[in-house]
Amino acid sequence: MTRVLVVDDDPAIVRALVISLRARQYEVDSAEDGAGALRAAAARHPDVVVLDLGLPDTDGVDVIRRLREWSRVPILVLSARHASGEKVQALDAGADDYVTKPFGMDELLARLRAAVRRAEPADGGDVVVETEAFTVDLAAKKVHRDGRDVRLTPTEWHLLEALVRAGGRLVGQKQLLREVWGPSYGTETNYLRVYMAQLRRKLEADPSRPRHLITEPGMGYRFEK
Repeated sequence: MTRVLVVDDDPAIVRALVISLRARQYEVDSAEDGAGALRAAAARHPDVVVLDLGLPDTDGVDVIRRLREWSRVPILVLSARHASGEKVQALDAGADDYVTKPFGMDELLARLRAAVRRAEPADGGDVVVETEAFTVDLAAKKVHRDGRDVRLTPTEWHLLEALVRAGGRLVGQKQLLREVWGPSYGTETNYLRVYMAQLRRKLEADPSRPRHLITEPGMGYRFEK
């Protein structure tokens, strides 16, 4: 199920979006300011962010820049600012789309769906990644081993997802910490050791000699099919 983070200080807009999105089977979290948005993004790992620029504690463009330091989550700006220069500024900061207020709910939902689709792997072969030991379904957010679902914690899933999406490339320790735990993390390498050990116990045929979840000592981790 797709998770949406709605960031707006107008309770009426938040309420309308939450009702409409939940009616369409989205999971929804909300925040009323920039600090709350960054905390929620780090804790809840949304699939898409709907962000107002006129927040009480900071400008929404700064929130976009902060998110882009550690996350690739699609960001859909929803703002009363109509000037083309402000739209360009938000898009250059890392926003994926821009909708001006007042807005039509059907258009907003269509743009939201498009942003989520663009963030998914480009073709069906990349959505499901198979190894000889287990299968990762990125779209359904599920892992199968020996014909059964493997139960992963949210943190285990986000760590595995980050490695699988890297497609065999080395992912540095700092990048993984920020992407999985949030922007305030970067030196807690013991977290990575603990959670990688948990993933290997659940997924690798021989956790002591992993073939798919590889450690590059002193640098980071890599996923191999």
